[in-house]
Amino acid sequence: MNANTARQALRSVARASGASTERTLLARAPAAQRAMSTLLANRSSCSKHAAAAVPAASAAKQQLRGYRMLKFADTEEKVYERSDWPVERLQQYFKDDTFCVLGYGSQGYAQSLNMRDQGMNVIVGVRKDGASWKEAQEDGFVPGETLFPVEEAIERGTIIMNLLSDAAQASTWPTISKLIKPGKTLYFSHGFSVVFKEDTNIVPPKDVDVILCAPKGSGRTVRSLFKEGKGINSSVAVFQDVTGKALEKAVATGIAVGSGYIYETTFEKEVYSDLYGERGCLMGGIQGMFKAQYDVLRANGHSPSEAFNETCEEALMSLFPLVGEHGMDYMYKACSTTARRGALDWAPEFEKACKPVFERLYASVKDGSETRRALEFGNRPTYRQDYDKETDAIADQEMWRVGHTVRALRPDRQSR
Repeated sequence: MNANTARQALRSVARASGASTERTLLARAPAAQRAMSTLLANRSSCSKHAAAAVPAASAAKQQLRGYRMLKFADTEEKVYERSDWPVERLQQYFKDDTFCVLGYGSQGYAQSLNMRDQGMNVIVGVRKDGASWKEAQEDGFVPGETLFPVEEAIERGTIIMNLLSDAAQASTWPTISKLIKPGKTLYFSHGFSVVFKEDTNIVPPKDVDVILCAPKGSGRTVRSLFKEGKGINSSVAVFQDVTGKALEKAVATGIAVGSGYIYETTFEKEVYSDLYGERGCLMGGIQGMFKAQYDVLRANGHSPSEAFNETCEEALMSLFPLVGEHGMDYMYKACSTTARRGALDWAPEFEKACKPVFERLYASVKDGSETRRALEFGNRPTYRQDYDKETDAIADQEMWRVGHTVRALRPDRQSR
C-alpha cells in the first residue's frame, strides 16, 4: 500500500468510526469537559446537521470576562478562554453570519466540522466534483445547501475563511479578491499570504476586516482535541480593523473553530514563528536528531530494535509525555541520577551546536527564502507526487521501518 492509499484508508476509517469514537471519548472525558462533548453526542443526523443541544449551564449564570492577564515568566500577556464563549453566546454572536470555508484540507476539514458541531452556519467552497468536494460530501456537507463551488460559496458567505494551501491561495487570489465585498470579513489561519505579499501578490481589500486564528497543531489535532472536550491553543491577530470589532470577531471565531485558549500576536510574528518552528523543533529538527542518533548507534553495533527504542520509543512514549504534562525539570527529576547528570551536562553542548543552525533558519524565514521555496514547490504540477516521494523515502528509512514493528508490540495495540 503506498502512502497516498494509506492516507485515504485512514481517513475513511476515521470517518466510519466517528460516532463510536466520539461516544468513547465522551465516556472518558472529565466531568468539567462533558458540556462540550455533549454537543457532539447529540448531533442531528439530518442533512443540514442541526445545532446540538446547548450545555445545561446558562450563560446568564456565568461571569464572562473579556480576557485574563497572565504572567508568562516575567511578561504579562492577554489570554482569551473558551469558558468566556459558551456555545449559546457563540450562536448569538454569529446568528447573522455564514462561515464560508474555502478548501477542505487539514484545517478546512477540522475547523468547518468543529463550527458546525457548535451550531454555526457553515458552508464549504471547493472545486466541484474534485477530491475535496467528495470528502466534504462524505462528512455531511450537501451540494446546493452547504457545499458550493468556490465563487458561489464566497458570494453566500459573510466570513470568508481562506484555508486553501499557501500556494493555492496565491494562484486563486485574482479570482477570489474580486468577490470580497464590503461587509464581509476575510479570515486566515496563517499569516503567510498577507505578510509575503511580494511573493504571493495577496493584498486584501481596504474595506473589510482581515483577521487570523492560527491553531497550534495539525487539523487532525484540532478536530480530535475538540471531540475530546479539550481544545487546542491558538493565536489570533488583526491585520485590518474596519468595523472596530475585528479582534473580538477573531477571538470568537477562534473559539468556534475549536480553540481552548487564545493569545494575541501579529500576522508577521505568526508566520515567522510558525515557519521557524515547523522546520526546527516541531518537525525538521526532530527527524534530523532522531536519524543522527539512530545511525550512530547502528554504526556502533547496536541492533535495530535497541537503536529505535533508545532513540524514538522511549522519547515518544515515556519522556516527551512527562515534559508535556509537567515540564522539563520534572522529567529530569523523574529519571535516574545518572541520566539526569548526563542530560544536564550535554544539553549546553547541543544548544551550542544547534543555535547557529536555528539562527540561519530564522534568517531564512524572515528574508522570504522559505516562502519562495514553499511557493515554488507548491506550484509544481507534480507537487503532491514529489512530496509523497520524499515522505515515502522517510518511511523507508530503517529507523521508521523498525518503528512499525516496535509500535505493534505495544500492549495497547495487541488487540487491534
